[in-house]
Amino acid sequence: MLIDSHVNLHAPQFDDDRDAVIARAREAGVGLMVEISDKLSTFAATHGLAMAHPDIWCTVGAHPHEAKDHTDLTAARLVELAGRDRVVGIGECGLDFHYDFSPRDVQAAVFRQHIAAARQTGLPLVVHTREADAVMGDILEEEMAIGPFRFLMHCYTSGAELAEKAAELGAWYSVSGIATFKAAGDVREVIAAMPADRIIVETDCPYLAPIPYRGRRNEPAFIGHVLDKLAEIRGWSREEAEARTTDAFFTLFDRIPRPAGA
Repeated sequence: MLIDSHVNLHAPQFDDDRDAVIARAREAGVGLMVEISDKLSTFAATHGLAMAHPDIWCTVGAHPHEAKDHTDLTAARLVELAGRDRVVGIGECGLDFHYDFSPRDVQAAVFRQHIAAARQTGLPLVVHTREADAVMGDILEEEMAIGPFRFLMHCYTSGAELAEKAAELGAWYSVSGIATFKAAGDVREVIAAMPADRIIVETDCPYLAPIPYRGRRNEPAFIGHVLDKLAEIRGWSREEAEARTTDAFFTLFDRIPRPAGA
C-alpha cells in the first residue's frame, strides 16, 4: 500500500476536481493520505475531508507563514481540536526564514505552542523548516529538555547539521518530489544519511511535483515517483522502500489503525 503522508487537498488548486484527484490516487495504489492543516480558518475543510473519506486522516495546526494571524493560538486550543475524530498529528508548524511572511519571533512563539500540544497529546508534530537551521535546532533542543515529543521533519531540504541534531533528538523525516530534481544533489546526500527506520514519503501536493511532472500541479497519485527515487538514493529495492516507509509511517502516526496486510 502506498501512503502519502502530506497532502493539501483542501487547497483551492483542487476546487474544480478534488474528487477526481482522490479517485486517481486510489487507482494509483495510494491507500492512505494525511491531509495537512495550514491554518485554523481552513481546519473545517481539512477535517471535513478526513471525515468524508475512510482513507484520509488529518492534522491541526498553523503554518509559519500564518503565524502572524495566530498570535493568540494556545496549546490548549490545539489539544482541544486534536481530540476530534480522525485528527492524527499537530501542525504543519515551524519556522520559515526564507519568506518571512510572519515575524520571526512570532513564528517561534507559535511553534512552541504546537510543540506543547504535541507533548500533551502524544501526537506527532509535523515540522516545516526553511533557512532557519540554527534557531530550529535550538528550539528543538530546548523543548525536548522540557519534555519529550515526537516530530517529523517534513519535506526535509535543510542542512546536514540540523538533520544530524534532529536525528539525535529522535526525528522522523519525510522525502518529497524535491529529491527528484536535478539540482537537488545536496538534498539527496542528506537523505542518504537519514535513519533508515524513520523515513516516510510525501507529495506536499499541489506543490513540488516530482520529475517527470515537475511544473505541473502535484497529486497524491504521483507518490510512487518519490518512493522510487528514495529507493535509488538508499540502494533499496522498490519493495524494501515501500515496506520500510510503511513501517515508519505507522510507528509515527500511531493513532491510525494499520490495515491488515499493510
